This record gives sequence, C-alpha cells and structure tokens, in this order.
Amino acid sequence: MSSLDLLGEFGFEAAAIVLGPEGERARRGDVELIRPWRSVTKALTGFGAALALQDGRVDLEDAAGPPGATLRHLLSHASGYFYESANTLQAPGLRRHYSNFGIDEAARHVAQGLGRDFGDWIRERLAEPLGMAGLEWSGSPSVGAHGALTDLSLFAAELLRPTLLTERWYAELTRVQFPELVGIMPGFGKQTPNPFGLGLEVRGAKSPHWTGAGNSPATVGHFGMRGTAFWVDPDADLALVIGTSHDFCDAHREVMPRLADAVLAEHA
Repeated sequence: MSSLDLLGEFGFEAAAIVLGPEGERARRGDVELIRPWRSVTKALTGFGAALALQDGRVDLEDAAGPPGATLRHLLSHASGYFYESANTLQAPGLRRHYSNFGIDEAARHVAQGLGRDFGDWIRERLAEPLGMAGLEWSGSPSVGAHGALTDLSLFAAELLRPTLLTERWYAELTRVQFPELVGIMPGFGKQTPNPFGLGLEVRGAKSPHWTGAGNSPATVGHFGMRGTAFWVDPDADLALVIGTSHDFCDAHREVMPRLADAVLAEHA
C-alpha cells in the first residue's frame, strides 16, 4: 500500500506530490489542476521578501506597519494587526496574531524598497528561476496566488535544497521569529508557543496540527483555507504538496496528519 492511497480518505478530490532531495518520488491525482493557494501565498511572499533582504533593498528592522512594528513583526504575524484590517489588537511583539493584512502590508513595504511591483518581483526572482511557469499571481500577497501542484512542488523543492538564497537568508526565512509568542493557529486553536518564520509556519511542538506527529519541529510550510498545503521537513529531507477540491474542514484535520506520518514512514 502506498502512503498516497490515504488521499482517498478525504472523501473528495485530492492530489499530492512527494519530494526528496533528488526530486519527485511519488504523485497521485490531478497535480496539473490550477488551484487557489490562498494562504500558501504567504510562503512565497516571505521568500520574496528574503530575496529583497538579501539584496539589501529592505531591512528586517525597518519601521513598517503600526507604531513600533518592523518588517520582521509583519512577516511573522507579530505586528498586532487584526486578521483583515489596519486596526490593532495590541502592541507589536506581544502575541502572535495571524494577519492577512500584516502580510499584505509587509509586501507593500518591500515593494517600496524595490521601487517596483511586488508581484513582478515574485515572477522575476522566484517563479521564473524555478520554472513555475503556471503560477498566477494576482491580488493579495497574502492569499492571491493560484497554480498547479507541480508549480508548488518546485517551490517546496527549493526550500528543501535552496539555490536562490544564501545560507544566512535561508536560515532567517525558516527560523522562528519571536519564539516565545503564544497565539491562535487558524483551525487548530491556541498554541503555546505558536512559532512562525518569515511568511512560513514553523511546526515546533504544536498540537493539534495539520502535519504529522513524526514531522520534526523544524518543519516549515503552510496550508490554505481552500484546501492546498505543503510542508518541508529538513530532518527527514522530505517534502509533501497537497491539493484538494474542498475548503479546509474536519476531513483535512483528520487525514492530513495521518497522511504526513504515512509519507514519512514510506519515504524518509
């Protein structure tokens, strides 16, 4: 039995790609279907910001967002912004408040530093070098990307074996920012702590969680509320990209951790 046989337990259309350091190891389902990535977009925005940081066009300590906040706060959901507005819940750096608005504001700040459109930057510096020819980037840098799982797998492979970022900036992208912060993980409740990198979620010791019990604390990735997700586990040297035809629901909460553990058992 293949670990990807578990895709049938979602109860609706689902597809996946398993990646190792040498490339694709397994695939199942319609991996060419264009899907809404929703919050998976944040991972690309974080990577695009890291490329701008590497080029010296912006700095993580730049003042950005609400008073007292920096680009680092915005990219790691620590600015205090509400989910979808410029209102703030509290001062920066006190709690992990997951915020689409904060990620969009981070992209606006980076675009100002670049002197160009952020979406064009993503296409030129990330999508084109990786061959993500089908990536559709429109609207919000927090939720606006669409694409096939084959394109998302190219991004996951880059996180598994980085070629576009130096070791310093790859480490900054994927390490936990403000590691002590507590917060609500959308769909999974309060996490103490609730670690995030720059646009990337870091697994840490979160429980419950959408990755597997066997995933290492250093696992990074993201899921989107329209049913697309990916994780990259540097300790297992493995990545998984998933797409479904259903908004995130109880089936995802139940099947995705088991799928992750099955993939790790078969391929790690």
